[in-house]
Amino acid sequence: MPGAVLVLTSTYPRWKDDTEPRFVEFLSQQLAATRKVVVLAPHCEGAARHEVDRFGKYEIEIYRFRYAPTSFQSLAYDGGMLHRLRQNPVRIIWLALFMLSQWYWIAKLHRRYGFSAVHAHWIIPQGIIATCYRLFQRSAPRLLVTSHGGDLYALRGRILLALKRWVLNRADSITVVSQAMRDECARIGIDTSKVHVASMGVDLTTQFTPRNNASAPNSLVFVGRLVEKKGVEVLLRAMPAVLEQHPEAHLTIVGHGPERERLEKLAEFEDIVESVRFLGGKKHDELPALFRESAIAVMPSVVARTGDQEGLGLVAIEAMGCGCAVVSTDLPAIADSVQNKRTGLVARSGDASDLARCINELLASPDLRQQLAEQGRSFAVERFDWPIVGQRYNDLLDRLENTST
Repeated sequence: MPGAVLVLTSTYPRWKDDTEPRFVEFLSQQLAATRKVVVLAPHCEGAARHEVDRFGKYEIEIYRFRYAPTSFQSLAYDGGMLHRLRQNPVRIIWLALFMLSQWYWIAKLHRRYGFSAVHAHWIIPQGIIATCYRLFQRSAPRLLVTSHGGDLYALRGRILLALKRWVLNRADSITVVSQAMRDECARIGIDTSKVHVASMGVDLTTQFTPRNNASAPNSLVFVGRLVEKKGVEVLLRAMPAVLEQHPEAHLTIVGHGPERERLEKLAEFEDIVESVRFLGGKKHDELPALFRESAIAVMPSVVARTGDQEGLGLVAIEAMGCGCAVVSTDLPAIADSVQNKRTGLVARSGDASDLARCINELLASPDLRQQLAEQGRSFAVERFDWPIVGQRYNDLLDRLENTST
């Protein structure tokens, strides 16, 4: 049987029905079908320090490390570490303790389980911590680093660029979630022979599946965090032009984040309040119903001022799985999922007029919506269903273990 793997992450569901992103959890479940999986994530108030997640005949052990008094553990969750630090730079005082505590727990768990590999999600900080740990170990486990987008694109400056290169050039294997990210690795000087495009997945078999009944023909939905790179501002500015041609159109915005208040004020300014509703964050298993009742899912992504941008855009794949037609933008990474006039329509990023044009084209053509929805789902199932993605990662870990020194 393959050796045990330690999964390092700063984002992981903290309790039942948590609205935190769950892709690390779902990938860990795929790995647990073939090997022992232990997850190490930061602790926060209300979360268990140690628990065993059992699903079917498999299980994952989850450890959550403390790095400060409970009420001060505010670096992770609720938008991610980068957002939390920008929101309150004072939180950086806990970063050193976060890294030291995670290092301590890596050492402690490695003594207990004897890992053959470490899978570090995000270059910074998990990749840094895992790389540092290996420097001081004669029989250190092999290291797979996965970048999800923001850690590769948004962390700018000479020091941060040097740190990214240092981590990635010392990893045994690297995965990125789109071809555009592999190109970015090449641009910053990483040996691309060890960089593999291996996205996260979506449950397209039992969860994100097509609707049984027709959707509301004028319904639009956006799902995602309310942060700059998601482009909701552009979508709201596009809505007047949409409503001019399709007065019955209505937009549902699903998600929470620091931009919500500003976006609600923008909806008032654009005089579209009656056609837009903000639902806030929803549990992951509530999303399929929201997609199924919508005719079009809009993913108006942009490049944020920090350089942060989508690594892939799993929301588009979730929408395709549920039979939604998709409108997205021409950011390079999104091309791995949304291809113009094949799996959706693609607008120029940041261009509200072009976004409105694409939305209006789909609203005016039920046949085109149906065609793109069917082609989109077939495309997604072939490439992004979790068993396919899980096998890809299990194969990578097998190769790492077989080349251990």
